[in-house]
Order: sequence, then structure tokens, then C-alpha cells
Amino acid sequence: MAARRDIVLVVDDTPDTLGFLTAALEQAGLTALVANSGDSALKLLNHATPDLILLDAMMPGMDGFATCRAIKEDSAFAHLPVIFMTGLSDTEHVVQGLEAGGVDYVAKPIVVDELLARIRVHLANARIANRARLALDATGRYLLAATAAGELIWCTPQAEKRLAAAVPAFAVETFRLPANNKLESAGNILTFTPLSRTGPDEFLFRLTESGTGQEQEFLRQYLSLTTREAEVLIWIARGKSNRDISDILGISPRTVNKHLEQVFTKLGVENRASAAALAVRALATRA
Repeated sequence: MAARRDIVLVVDDTPDTLGFLTAALEQAGLTALVANSGDSALKLLNHATPDLILLDAMMPGMDGFATCRAIKEDSAFAHLPVIFMTGLSDTEHVVQGLEAGGVDYVAKPIVVDELLARIRVHLANARIANRARLALDATGRYLLAATAAGELIWCTPQAEKRLAAAVPAFAVETFRLPANNKLESAGNILTFTPLSRTGPDEFLFRLTESGTGQEQEFLRQYLSLTTREAEVLIWIARGKSNRDISDILGISPRTVNKHLEQVFTKLGVENRASAAALAVRALATRA
């Protein structure tokens, strides 16, 4: 398996700057993603997670400082290092960028060698921090490691419990990840999402669960919910916390909250207990 290239998201409203930085990053062996506004950067993060963000401080609409604060509010992206770029170099804007959550600050016009050196330093620091974060996550989280051939190396207790419930005669020694990284069991789909490479032939995966079968589809139609809203409601009815649902579905706690807000509005309830009770009563009406 080829070594993974680090991904840098470049956010700038100037096409020339985007083109210049993309070329420099690609030539340095990095993969560049681009966004021309704060709003488009936030939307892009719903589809891809970079390793570092280069962010223009002064943009029309949502400026870089507001964009950085919005990124840091989401726990799924709070760990991402953000380097601000701007033509302004006074202390006020340096402080503003750091207070917004940035880790560094470079002035335009960009000196490529200096920028690349700063990027490498912050990528290295982020990797160290990420290893520590993953080690903490391993306690009570749904994580596992496997070889490139899919042989299971280890898994956390929560992941092992879930796999044991889904796979008859499950054993770490004999289990193999499915070729498509998806496993269907009792109407649910377990998904093995690759996170990072942790050794020469060791890859870290997060185990998530979705597609709660007929009950989910019934609630979706009966209560006029979206598929994801019905999915969240099912787990609420099963007594799961927002953090648990975040782990199970592989979405951020903030996203869980957003779906819950929509569920409360559509059901005309004010809290999760009322929503859960309504879901249970609805499921009891099934023939």
C-alpha cells in the first residue's frame, strides 16, 4: 500500500494565490484541496478531512478568523492545525488569529520555503498529538487495527463487543475485515472506516453502525423524518447518549445535536425523553 500523502486545505478568495499555493504544495509532495471562501471551506470539511489548513485571514463574507472559530467548534476538526495567511502583519491581527485557534501566521507575499518548513513542523506536531488522542480514544471507543490483508490485529473492548454480537463465533484470531469494509448483520450495517496507518502493516479503523433496518424505515415514513433523523431517533429510543450515537454513526456530536433539533421540531417535543417515548409508541403500532 502506497504511503499516504498529507492533505492541506488552502482557503483563499484569490484565484492566483490558490493556483500558486496548490502548485507549490503538490511539488513538495503534499495533496492540496482548495476553497475560495469560509463557507465553501466548511462545506468541504463535510466530505474530506485535511491534515492542515492554510487560511486567508481577510476574505469577504466570513473572514478567516470567523472560519477558524467555526472549524474549532466542531470536535471532529478541532485538532486540525490552522496557519493564517494575510498581507497584514500588525500585532493585533497576529493575536486575533491565534485567539481564533490558529497555530501559526505567515505574511503575504508568501515565501514558499518558509511556508513549507512551517507546514512540516505543524504536521509533525499534529501527528504526535493525534497519536496521543487516538490512544485516549482507544478507551471505550470503537476502534480496531488490521493488516492490509484484513487480518484483525487488535480491537478495543467496545468494538469487540459489537463484532461478537454481529458475527457468530467471533474471534480476533480468525476474523477478517470484509473486502468492501461493510458487514451486514440483523438488518444493521457495520462499517470499517480507515483512519490512519499506525505501522508497516497495521492500519487503524473506526467501527460504525448504520441502517437499523425495518424499524428505521418505519419511523422515517410514519413520522416524516429523513433517514438520518430516523436513525438518530432509533438510538435515542435505545437509551444511547449523543456521544454514543456519534461513535455508532461516525458523525460528530455537533451533527447529532443538529439532527436532534430537527427531530424535536418535527415531532413537536422539547427533549430527548419525549422523543424517545414517542418513537417507542410509534413502533408499538407496527402490525
